[in-house]
Formats: sequence, C-alpha cells, structure tokens
Amino acid sequence: MRAASLRLGDRTFDIGDRALVMGILNRTPDSFYDRGATFALDDLARRAELLVEGGADLLDVGGVKAGPGPAVGEDEELDRVIPAIEVLRFRFDIPLSVDTWRASVAKEAYAAGAVVGNDISGFADPEYLPVAAAAGATVVATHIRLGPRIPDPEPVYDDVVDSVRAFLLERAARALAAGVTPDRIILDAGLDLGKTAEQSLALLRASDQLAELGYPLLLSASNKTFLGVVLGLEIAQRQDASLAATALGAALGCRVMRVHEVGAQRQVCQVLASLSRARRSVARSGGM
Repeated sequence: MRAASLRLGDRTFDIGDRALVMGILNRTPDSFYDRGATFALDDLARRAELLVEGGADLLDVGGVKAGPGPAVGEDEELDRVIPAIEVLRFRFDIPLSVDTWRASVAKEAYAAGAVVGNDISGFADPEYLPVAAAAGATVVATHIRLGPRIPDPEPVYDDVVDSVRAFLLERAARALAAGVTPDRIILDAGLDLGKTAEQSLALLRASDQLAELGYPLLLSASNKTFLGVVLGLEIAQRQDASLAATALGAALGCRVMRVHEVGAQRQVCQVLASLSRARRSVARSGGM
C-alpha cells in the first residue's frame, strides 16, 4: 500500500497522485554539480529564490558532499549549514530539509527551522533518530552500502533490489521504534551510493516495488553518475536524462523528487499527477 500523505513540519501534503519537488542547495566548495557556485551565502540565497520561483515544494541544504573529498569537521559543517537555514527560513515560507548524517548538525538545524533530516548514511549516528523524534522532524532513510565519503567502485549484491528493500524496511522500523511517526518517514534507494550504473537502473525500474513498502519514496537521480555512464554524458549534459528518470520514477510511485533544476522537473511531476488523476477518474466511472 502506497503512502497517501506526508507530514513536513506542521504541513500535511497529499501525495496520492502528486510528487513533491525538493530543490537542492549545496553550501559546499566541491559539489559534483555546481563546483561551489552556491558556497557563498548570498549566492545560495539567490539560487534558493530561483528554485522557489520554479515551484519547489521544499529545499534541501547540505554542507558536505556525499562523495570522497577533504574532511569536513562538525564545526565547519555547522558554520556552513545553520546560517543558510536561518536565512532561508526568514525569506521563504517553505519546508526546509538538512542534508546531514550528523545528529548534532541535524539538532541545530531543527532549532534553526529545518523540519526534515535527509541522512544518506542510513542513520549510522545512533542519536539521529532520537533527535528527529524529539524535534517532530521528518527523516529520510537512505540505502548506502558502506557509508558517506567512502569509495565503493565495485559493489556486489546477491540481488540489489531485495537488499535495498530489506535495508529500508529495517531503517523504517528503527525510526518507528525511536518515536518518529509513520507519516514522517521517507525512503530513498540511494542511487549511485554504493551502486554501479546497472544496479542504480535496476532500482529505478523497481521503484514501484519500493513505493509499495508503505512510505513515501524519494528519488535522487538528478544529474547522477549512472545517467552519465549509461548515456555517455558529462554532468552539464544530463538534464534531459534527469527529466526522463523523474518521469519514470513518478509513474512508478516516487513521491519526492530531489533535483537541481526545479521548473521543468515540476512540470513533469504535474503531468504525471494529471495522468494519475485521470486514470482514477476513468476507473471510478467504469470506463476502459
């Protein structure tokens, strides 16, 4: 049974047909996508304005990139993330997400106004879920094979879909046990995170199976490496492929799309939502 609603802060979103669009904001000097273009706080705020104007439903702020790179300590991550969240909360009436695997950073981010903890480590920090539950925050449980920032060029699975499915169910159970309510739990298959291009494609194709686990499914495919490998594209050339991935994901039940460019992505989600509503209307009327 697919989730029909999602709670973000004090707002409840109907996601029976509609996918939400999460705009990505990187306050990092070494992001794979923008190479530090939004590291300066003023630049990040201007970028956020464009994402909101494009129709973003929520914004995701990160201060450490997922891949290997120079170490970023807790204090540095806080210095990058917390001022950004404070500025965004002041300027925009939109839910904010913090992209961090540190419970300490998530806690400060919630105090500053974030309502979502997007953790690509799969809750490796034992305090992450208690902190989220205490703040009434929504959490994203992401599958990763080893951990953030750890190279994993040749991952092996007996069955990648089964492995990811079991992992996500176990992480959702952990969140529930910590006191996070079911309408505040999101699942993410973690495309490119400890997966080859073929494994990421297999998970994208299996989005309908993961969406049936009972929690909203987040798709983070925007400009990802697997698209470049499959199509032989550099990062700047992957926007059309990213739209295709969003269309397939939305059709198969993904309900939160984490993207770099919002406008066209939102249009794709709106078309898929309209098709879904039309299909249900025809079914209710007894049409074919």
